[in-house]
Amino acid sequence: MENVIIIGSGCAGWTAALYTARANLRPVVLTGAQPGGLLTTTSIVENYPGFPEGIDGTELMMRMQKQAERFGARTEYGALVTRVDFSQRPFRVWADDQLWESRTVIIASGASHRHLGLESEKLLEKKGVTYCATCDGALPMFRNQPLVVVGGGDSACEEATYLTRFASRVYLVHRRDQLRASKIMAERALSNPKIEPIWDSVVTEILDVKQDKVTGVRLRNVKTGAERELGCAGVFIAIGHVPNTTIFKGQIDLAEDGYIICRPGSTATSVPGVFAAGDCVDRTYRQAVTAAGSGCAAAIDAERYLSAQRA
Repeated sequence: MENVIIIGSGCAGWTAALYTARANLRPVVLTGAQPGGLLTTTSIVENYPGFPEGIDGTELMMRMQKQAERFGARTEYGALVTRVDFSQRPFRVWADDQLWESRTVIIASGASHRHLGLESEKLLEKKGVTYCATCDGALPMFRNQPLVVVGGGDSACEEATYLTRFASRVYLVHRRDQLRASKIMAERALSNPKIEPIWDSVVTEILDVKQDKVTGVRLRNVKTGAERELGCAGVFIAIGHVPNTTIFKGQIDLAEDGYIICRPGSTATSVPGVFAAGDCVDRTYRQAVTAAGSGCAAAIDAERYLSAQRA
């Protein structure tokens, strides 16, 4: 019987592990298939407090893990949760066909970037292909260079506008002839002299895998079928996120888009004793520091819940 099971091992998961471990709850962290979460796909993290020179995303996660383990957190590497049962107590969690039982569960399963689905996209990730302008936009490799942002929603407009601080030019590639972003975000992007929209177009290839870095993109006009190449030093893909919450459907309340619904001002889900933190809850900020903060909150909520149960 466990006191706390933490599902996920990103900033929210490791922070929750640190706090519950320091409370002598000996949490178990089920890392999932991608230990460290999305931050391990980022080369250099320059906006996490305490690292003025920046830090590699994977290294930051390893440091968080080591800190949590120092106080007694236990790690189950690669343990992928496939099923949960929150209808009875103790809660039951299945990971790789192993059954775990726990008094509380903290869900920190995160979210996944939507991908274009190109092989070149996968091969050039961290080498000029990125999914977060706030995380990577200020890197030296992108400064004073032409950059491409793919997408047409609020996130894409926000990313493109942010990148104008560093890029020589930002090409905003969208498959339609108008942005689907909110009016204010679209106007802000389109009125920026550094942003050039490229309408009715999709990226069919990211160049150049042979050079092991991004040198441009191949575009196809969806109306005419015409193809052309566009030189750039980086491709920022901003076509949305998908919360990793499929296995919790029917167990706790989820929004229509899959994000977990928590009580206002709390990390408590619709099931007492089950808490959620990080990008599986947050559709607005999705930053490492906000995920860590919510992981701290979930740990405190879980500790208080367990104390009340014992009283």
